[in-house]
Amino acid sequence: QLTIMHDDAWGTVVNNVSTYEVTSMEQINLLMAKAAKQRAVGYTDMNAASSRSHSIFALYLTGVNEALGSELHGALHLVDLAGSERLDRSGATGERLKETQSINKSLSSLATVFSAKAARQAHVPFRDSK
Repeated sequence: QLTIMHDDAWGTVVNNVSTYEVTSMEQINLLMAKAAKQRAVGYTDMNAASSRSHSIFALYLTGVNEALGSELHGALHLVDLAGSERLDRSGATGERLKETQSINKSLSSLATVFSAKAARQAHVPFRDSK
């Protein structure tokens, strides 16, 4: 089960996901290619290769300045969201229709999360998309 937590060094993190230590661009490119193969895509009237899944790529960096004896941490999150499509123009039926409705609901829920975070609300509705 995935859990979202706050880490003092890295900020918001998700536990129980695959993590890999990399030291070269070649290793990063191999991981990105592996991730791309696991993406779900499907045909709709609006897009022949519509992304049907979300993907999050988190890159956690550590830099060391040996002369100053200091260490810095940073995080870069790349997010590719499944395609939001207008139901009336997608031509989706059956399972593809249910999938499109689910994707649209999750994207609406994400917008609510962004709004809550931007407004610094005490409660952020992370789980509203379930």
